[in-house]
Amino acid sequence: MKFLMGQLVYIFGRKQERNTRMLVKFLLLLMAMITLYSVLFHFLMMLENREFSWVTGFYWTLTVMSTLGFGDITFTTDLGRIFCLVVLLSGIMLLLIMLPFTFIQFFYAPWLEAQTRARAPRELPEDMKGHVILTNYDPITMNLVNRLKQYQHEYVIVTEDIHKALELIDLGYKVVAGELGDPETYKRLRAGNAALVVANSDDMMNTNIVFTVREIFKEVPIAANADLDDSVDILRLAGSSHVFQFMKLLGQSLSRRVLRASARGNIIGSIDSLLIAEAPAMRTPLAGRTLQQSRLRETTGITVVGIWERGAFEIPNAETVINATTVLLLAGSAEQLKRYDEHFGGYQKSPAPVLVLGGGRVGRAAAEALEAGGIDYRIVEKNKRLIEDDRYIYGSAADINTLERAGIKEAPSVIITTHDDPTNIYLTIYCRRLRPDIQIISRAALDRSISKLHTAGADLVMSYASLAANTILNLLKPDEMLMLAEGLNLFRVGVHASFVGKSLAESEVRIKTGCSVIAINHDGKMVINPDPSTCFREDDELIMIGAGDAEKRFFKLYSDGTQLKPPPK
Repeated sequence: MKFLMGQLVYIFGRKQERNTRMLVKFLLLLMAMITLYSVLFHFLMMLENREFSWVTGFYWTLTVMSTLGFGDITFTTDLGRIFCLVVLLSGIMLLLIMLPFTFIQFFYAPWLEAQTRARAPRELPEDMKGHVILTNYDPITMNLVNRLKQYQHEYVIVTEDIHKALELIDLGYKVVAGELGDPETYKRLRAGNAALVVANSDDMMNTNIVFTVREIFKEVPIAANADLDDSVDILRLAGSSHVFQFMKLLGQSLSRRVLRASARGNIIGSIDSLLIAEAPAMRTPLAGRTLQQSRLRETTGITVVGIWERGAFEIPNAETVINATTVLLLAGSAEQLKRYDEHFGGYQKSPAPVLVLGGGRVGRAAAEALEAGGIDYRIVEKNKRLIEDDRYIYGSAADINTLERAGIKEAPSVIITTHDDPTNIYLTIYCRRLRPDIQIISRAALDRSISKLHTAGADLVMSYASLAANTILNLLKPDEMLMLAEGLNLFRVGVHASFVGKSLAESEVRIKTGCSVIAINHDGKMVINPDPSTCFREDDELIMIGAGDAEKRFFKLYSDGTQLKPPPK
């Protein structure tokens, strides 16, 4: 009964008053015409010296107007037959065309809309807390939702489009329908109890969302994306706790991975004094050696905790071969990383400029980062409006003459930055064919394109969606977990009861789970890259690194006695 009343309220509510009035007017017009035709029927029959009851008049009118025409009552004069044609044609128009259309438009369609709206949730339970509110469905949201599910973190996507909401619900997402600029929406979303509100639409809408949420909830953390530099300050003034420029971050990340004047490690994350860095092996003495032959730990104190091989992350062992396409993941202190740079950071010399294919926001951000690092570059761009100076080469990146003018034959690296994955795959294949020895770094808009780009010949691929999702996820547990790249996590745990008194080697944690212990924190003192003979104590804190699957295995095996430490108050 409550559901039925809700449908009726929607159908005949204020928004539907105009439709209801039009429907009533049409029905009154139809009844008036039926009555008029019935009266005229009697007069015309009297002219033919026949007489029928009023019921028969209405019966004849409805059978003719509805085109049933049983034929038991007919006119014998031409005037009567002409009248019959008029009734028939008007009946076709009113009953067979106008009435169904009017019923569907003003009754059935609103009823279906009410049914649709009833399926889309409008609010979250009152006791909901610690959830993440996502205000747009895009590749970032898709990636972030997968990560949140992995860590069993509650989330909700809010959308204004009812049909989009239902489509996402059918796909298995948690969705609430509501106006993004309406304060009541965020009250129904229990935003005051949320762990984070993410505004990842365009700059105008993000500002509206941030200001609306901050107006009613003063403490909830809000993260927003800014496409334009000018929007950063505006979003902060509106109340954003964190403002990111994901396009610029992507460009900077791509530029950090080019073959520079040295092979120095690029720091990508840290926990306390522990630094995590990436270092390309291409054109260094490490290429072609096994990890044992490299003697990295003995000479620098640094530990290779993982390697990236064409987009695939692997936990290495002593016999792992370091290839020219390998990117080493290093863990150590600032002093150890400095020693690594001194031993292996001075072997790459290339005076030729780096090529950047695409002069959009990502391409310009990559160029700015290269310039800040003292690296020359050339940007290939086919849109004349984006040409800024003589370091821009006007033309298509798919044209051999344009690439030769840009210096493809001498360039040490090429960064492909277009927002279209098929175009990036095409350019990757083309550049690899032209220069088999060049380093190719490509952007991927969607995660599913990463493997395709590596297969096409890219040495390194960075996903815009993954970078943004990792950045947002790191806000949720900044002191407990750090996502470094696609599926690679750095996290803190307490010592499991079964580890106490055992050495690192005896625990076999790496063999059993695939996670590596890269530091041990004891009484505030960080032991980086502990020796395998180091024994665990009860109050130790472990800093571990591993891929997403390895982390899952670790917690599955040791969840009974291991808890993530809460962030400091």
